[in-house]
Parts: sequence; C-alpha cells; structure tokens
Amino acid sequence: MKPQTNRSGFRHLFSARNVLVAVATLGFSTLLYGGGNNRQSAVGGVSIDASGLVRAAAPGEQADFLNQLRAEVRKPEGALVEACDLRMVSLAKLQAAIRESKQKGERLPDDIRYLAGLLRVEYVFVYPDQQDIVIAGPAEPWIVRDDATVVGAQSGQPTLHLEDLMTAMESVELARTAGISCSIEPTAEGRQRLNALMRRIRSRPQPDPRQFEPAMRAAFGPQTVKLTGIPGDSRYARVLVAADFEMKRLAMDLVESPIPNFPSYMQMARNQNQSASSNPRWWMTTDYDALERTEDRLAWRISGQGVKTMTEIDRLKEDGQVEQTGRVDKTAQKWADRMTEKFGELASRKAVFGDLRNLMDLSVVATLITQERLAEISGCSLDGLNGTEPVVERATFQVPKAIEPQSSFVRGTKGWVVSTSGGVSVNAFEIVESQKIAANLEQVHQKSSRKASESWWWN
Repeated sequence: MKPQTNRSGFRHLFSARNVLVAVATLGFSTLLYGGGNNRQSAVGGVSIDASGLVRAAAPGEQADFLNQLRAEVRKPEGALVEACDLRMVSLAKLQAAIRESKQKGERLPDDIRYLAGLLRVEYVFVYPDQQDIVIAGPAEPWIVRDDATVVGAQSGQPTLHLEDLMTAMESVELARTAGISCSIEPTAEGRQRLNALMRRIRSRPQPDPRQFEPAMRAAFGPQTVKLTGIPGDSRYARVLVAADFEMKRLAMDLVESPIPNFPSYMQMARNQNQSASSNPRWWMTTDYDALERTEDRLAWRISGQGVKTMTEIDRLKEDGQVEQTGRVDKTAQKWADRMTEKFGELASRKAVFGDLRNLMDLSVVATLITQERLAEISGCSLDGLNGTEPVVERATFQVPKAIEPQSSFVRGTKGWVVSTSGGVSVNAFEIVESQKIAANLEQVHQKSSRKASESWWWN
C-alpha cells in the first residue's frame, strides 16, 4: 500500500498597492545532533522552548552549541581519515558494536554515530551465508564546520547519522499508512484576519506596509507544525522542519542565497501581476531513478539526486481555507526547477538540505529491507536498529509545535495578495516499487563481501 502524500504547509505573501510583502515563519539554516542528552538548548541555529515554539537561536546560543559540538565530536582515526568511493557498513556487525559499547557503559563512538563517515547510501547488499545486510556508499573523514554541522571534510556534504537510520527503520510501518511529511500551516482564522487587515491597508492612500508589519504578524498569528509518519521528538523530524523553512526563507528572500545564480522567488516575481486568490506552493519530495537489482534480489543500487522541488497553485477561499487547483505558476515553476538543478551545490553549503537527502536515502533503505524481506532472507536480525531491542538510549528533542511569522518586502507593479505554502514529503514506498534488473551488480556484490574477522565497516 502506498503512503498518502501530505504536501501542505504554509507561508504568506501579500502586498498593498505596489509593494509585495512576504510573511513567513521564522526559519533556520542548519540542524545537527550535538551528542548530548540535553536537546532543549540551541541546536544548529534553532531553539525550541518548553511550549514547542520555534525561534532562531541567539548568537550566544549558537556559539555555545558549536563549542559543545567541537568538544564532543572526535576526529576520525586510522583508515577513516581517508575518503573512499565505496565504504561498506555491515548492519549485523554495527549492531554488535553498539551492544559492546553499551555493555561497557561507554559513550557511542563517533564512527558509529556517523556511520563510518558515509555521505550517502548507494548500495544494499544481502549475504545469507554471512547472515548480514550491508549498506555502502561514498565516505569522507568528518569535521565540525563553523556553522555547527558535521560534514565531510572534502565535499561539505553532511554525514549520515545512526539515529536517523534507526528512526527510518522504526517508522516504515507507520509511514505505510500515514506517509512521512512535514508542513507548517497557518490557521484559517489567521488567514482571514490577515486578509481583513490588508483590505483596510489598501483603502489608505499610498500605504507603506512596513509600518504595518507588527500588525500583520499579530493578525496572521503563529503557524502550526504538523508531522506525520515519524516521532515528533526525533532528529529526523527536526531536519524535515528545518529543510522546509530554509526552502521558504530562500524563496522569500529572507536569507541570502549561499550559491550563485539562485535568486529568490521574490526577486523573480518582481514587477509581475499576481491574482489575490491564486497562490504558489512548493514542496520537496523524493527523486530517485528506478532501483536496480540482481536477478536473485541480493544486490540493490539506489541512484538519483534524491530530492526535487515541486510546485502547484493553491486557491485561497473566503473562509480562509485552501484548495488545490492542479495548475502551475510559471515563475514559481522556474524557481522550483532552479532549486532542483542547484540542489547538490546547495546541499554542500546549507547542510540541512544534505541532511534531508540523507533521510530520504535511509527511508528508501529501510523500506526496501522491509518490503523485500531482506532481514528474513539474510537471516540477519535487525532488532537493535528497528527499535525492538533498546540498544541505544536516544535523547529526544523538544517537539516543534508552532512558528512565529516574519516579513519580507519587494516592490512590484501592482498591489496583490498571494499566499504560498510548502512542505516535505518522503515517498519511499513509491521508490521501492520501481525496480529493474542490472546484470553488472552481481560483480559489485561479490567484490564487496567481507571476511568474518573484519570490522563492522571496510573499504
């Protein structure tokens, strides 16, 4: 059964007379696990209070988190200091290493926490004779970057995280019916209040919306964070929220693009006429090629960019509700296409987008293992990774519940009201359903095998 796709989410654009105004939730650029049990402090540029309200972390909080991360994360040693095109990670041996660390009462080593420096998962190999499943992909030594992200030293792409793999494994069955998604949605009452305020502003001669910004934010009110398919207190959940909002901040010109030739939607929409009731919406979703496999289903290749940006026009009704139209705004489509085209470059500069792609890789892997019964075929119990056996005591984040709005102003030719929305949708089941046979995988499968005495990872 395919999961239901949830592409909703929200931010708001509007203007009075000749000024285009964007009202967005307060976003953040990065999201990383610092390694301690206290996740209520500033984490990767965002802080969440006890009520679940998300806000940008103050500079002092960000500096404290960076210092904490640098104190906790150790430099890789041995063969891990070298980059590798194909690093193999044994899930059976990984579980054994986790159990051993737990029995000794030790902190999980960083090579386990960051999955031996894997940057992506490109292969899944099954070895029934060794009772093992192996995931493989490119890897690099990790560093803590100045923006408090743990990334590959050469590419700047974020490393995979053990806890994200575990969340993906644990969430397959829930995602089967509910899907995995994130959206940030305003209330219908907030939309109505904002539209009423804008009608009053437009009735005034040559109004400057900047003077009404506090009233605009108050009318719109906090927006609700909605998550499906994964625990709301997980790192996985916060990456979804962070990626959604960073996309919106870039689109709305609330932050400067970190890469060249990637203007905001607000810049692209300048001097264009827009309908007051037809509003562009963007969301990020999975983007993979058909899975390649061997005839015996013991070797699999996952390929493709991983993430793409899509768009559609929503229609805002009088009661503040939104309905989908199935139509596309040309400028919004150009912005979505540009973000898809630039995604790899963007992910190396804004780690949250690379983190999002890592989550999608891991969800595809977890769904593949479940749908194809790879654990049963291999004889490899994954109880330590799928949550059946509590081998890792994972700290939890404060659950994000609401975001305060923020404004951006760009001049246009006419006054118009536009509401735009977005979100993130992880459609792993659809990816796993699309398969094709690739004969050359058999040779890669055989070469990637390990001896029983080797470590839980190898090159």
